[in-house]
Amino acid sequence: MDVKSGLGGAALAIGVRALVPQLLTIKFGRDTKRLNAGDHSTLLDAYADDAVLHFAGGQHRWAGDWVGKAEIDRFLQNFTAAHVQGKIKKIAISGPPWALTMWVRFDDHADGPDGMRLYENRTVLVIRTRWGKIVDHEDFYIDTVRLGDFDRKLYELAVAPVPKREALAETAARRVG
Repeated sequence: MDVKSGLGGAALAIGVRALVPQLLTIKFGRDTKRLNAGDHSTLLDAYADDAVLHFAGGQHRWAGDWVGKAEIDRFLQNFTAAHVQGKIKKIAISGPPWALTMWVRFDDHADGPDGMRLYENRTVLVIRTRWGKIVDHEDFYIDTVRLGDFDRKLYELAVAPVPKREALAETAARRVG
């Protein structure tokens, strides 16, 4: 291989690598628009069946680990029921395409029926993928106290949470026992 073709190949690889965050921003930007409109199906499709979503702990409907696609579906149902509106600000990546790690700056907010701002926060999502599917997703919020405050406001507005599957099993066990 001559130097010229080696440099050309390296330049092409760097160029393609620079496009990946832009392409991911377009893809997840579209998913976020649909999520904001109440449809989480395309975002849910991005997760592997065995994916885990780690969310900030505390006393709120989103707290803890959501394991598997069915649980993540419940998490996203809670997100859309609360009318949370999000926006991707930036995506950075590392790793090979078959084991990509993404850092996503994501800002979100929610307004009440009267238009008053109920909630606003900033977060960084750390997302690990395997062959294009999300397998591990962890959110880091600027202020986790806001989540609990927001959840209390949702209860006041009679927005009931979609429970985790384990909570449903515990309720069923209490009925039988």
